[in-house]
Amino acid sequence: MDSISPEPASSAIPARARCVLVLQGGGALGSYQAGAYQALGRHDFEPEWVAGISIGAINAAIIAGNPRDKRVERLREFWELASSPVPWQPMLPDNRAHSLFSETSAAMIAAFGVPGFFTPRFPPAQFWPSADPQSLSYYDTAPLRATLERLVDFDRINSGATRLSVGAVNIATGNFTYFDNTRQKIGPEHILASGALPPGFPAIEIGGEYYWDGGIASNTPLDYVLDQKTASDLLIFQVDLFSARGPLPTTLLEAADREKNIRYSSRTRMNTDKNKQIHNARKAVRDLISKLPADLKDDPSVKFLKQAAKENTVTVVHLIYRRKNYEASLKDYDFSRLNMTEHWSSGEHDVDLSMRHPEWLARRQGGEAMVTYDLTAEDEKGAP
Repeated sequence: MDSISPEPASSAIPARARCVLVLQGGGALGSYQAGAYQALGRHDFEPEWVAGISIGAINAAIIAGNPRDKRVERLREFWELASSPVPWQPMLPDNRAHSLFSETSAAMIAAFGVPGFFTPRFPPAQFWPSADPQSLSYYDTAPLRATLERLVDFDRINSGATRLSVGAVNIATGNFTYFDNTRQKIGPEHILASGALPPGFPAIEIGGEYYWDGGIASNTPLDYVLDQKTASDLLIFQVDLFSARGPLPTTLLEAADREKNIRYSSRTRMNTDKNKQIHNARKAVRDLISKLPADLKDDPSVKFLKQAAKENTVTVVHLIYRRKNYEASLKDYDFSRLNMTEHWSSGEHDVDLSMRHPEWLARRQGGEAMVTYDLTAEDEKGAP
């Protein structure tokens, strides 16, 4: 069942489409998504559907599980709690000093955990076989369950006021699974499952099955959103935490960081390109059918193709966090207050920058059923 109501076909401009927020995984970088959401609210783009994976699922649950006037407050409360292990903001004269601070902060998180999020297991996880998959991890995520129960109104989520979809991987089958409030009742366990990245975090049991972090299979829920049957035109803000573009590494730490960025961003790019091709191929089929003689339009094969080619128009606005010069491969583990604040501000900045190109909001899709924009790329001029 699709909770988004149909929109007339004549609405194919982004400003009149249904708003969807798609949130990628990325650990401590997730405060970028919170900042982006805050800025989108200032520009009056409130999502009717939020889809997330891993840290994106946590942000998505906080958004969907609160009324509009409380969402930013709850997001800030979560991120201030998560960044409290390293609350100070030191004077950092250059990138080298900032990099050293970030690596030290990430090491402290690895040793002591994050309040309200995860804590080291004591005694430590065993290295011999265990009958309980939920004990096979370095950290315990029970604090996150308590935080979600405090910050998220799951009754509100299950009322369907805002559609919520979060992705996880079934450990036994290896299949990707989405938990969606249009299909099932959502609880804290579904959000925990989406962020259960092994071996750091434990598997989560739901209905007799065990799940790990959805980022193992795909770090973005865009594919799921575009696969859903909907008659609505969609304006999708896709907030990614890893950029495919980057400089050639000059150190081993930079090489590790570059590898992580490519690994987590490549599938996002592939999914976007694939879905754009499919959307536009369907439009080409519809255009071709419209040119057929009347006697052929009743042919069973043509009717089948016409039904299969039904498609809404989609605009995807990419908001991509781009690494700072001082960041290395542990940037998604650095929950320091300093970097949390910087990531949040970057999310706000990138939304505000995208909105300085208002022409795309009124642009009709023309010959394409799906158009993508990256209005913040350093080497782009804002063209689709």
